[in-house]
Amino acid sequence: MKEDDVKSGKEILDAFFTDIATIENVDKEIAKSLTELYFTNKLSDKNVVNELQKLRLQNGDKD
Repeated sequence: MKEDDVKSGKEILDAFFTDIATIENVDKEIAKSLTELYFTNKLSDKNVVNELQKLRLQNGDKD
């Protein structure tokens, strides 16, 4: 294995969040929200919970 073949953790995460919306059975709106949080350096448990709550309210699910 060449040294150039080894990816950093950031490169792996960048690729994952770039492609998350194309993964089968992944909700596109959730994927979009998570990707936006990741690439704006705001991916935290609190921000994820807030985004999911916001999406639930937008979809009319107030439980």
